[in-house]
Amino acid sequence: MMPGPSDEALDVAPGVRIPLHEIMVQAISGGGPGGQHVNKSATRIALQWNVRTTRALREDQRERALAKLGSRLDSDGAVRIVAGEYRSQQQNRRAALERLRELVARALLVPRVRRATKPTRGSIEQRLTSKKRQGARKQERRRDFDD
Repeated sequence: MMPGPSDEALDVAPGVRIPLHEIMVQAISGGGPGGQHVNKSATRIALQWNVRTTRALREDQRERALAKLGSRLDSDGAVRIVAGEYRSQQQNRRAALERLRELVARALLVPRVRRATKPTRGSIEQRLTSKKRQGARKQERRRDFDD
C-alpha cells in the first residue's frame, strides 16, 4: 500500500511501517535521452533510508536487514534507491517507494527451517530396483564383449 496524505508511513510488512520523515527524498535531473524536458526538469527521484538509525525496526529485524542489505548500504548504513523511468516526479516517487518497500520486505523475510525427513519405503525400493536394472544392463553388455 502506498502512503497517502492521511497516513505518514510506508507499510513494509506486518507490524513494520517506515515513517516517511525517516526517508530522505531528493529530486535530481535525469540523464540520457529526452531532449528539452529532461534537461530542464528534475523528475528523477533518489530515496535514502538509514537502516542503522531507523525506529521502524526491532533490533532483530535491524540485524537481519543489515546482513541482507549489506552490499546495498553505504558507510552510514543507508540504502539508496533511484527511480527515473517515468516523466513525472510523482510517478518516480511512487516507484522508488515501492522498490524500497519490496527491498526491505524481502530482507526481513525469515526463511523457514528445513526439517530433515527420511525417504519413504517406496522411494527406497524404487531406487534399489533401478540400480539393479542398470547393473544387469551393464552386466549384459560385458558378456557380449567377452566372446
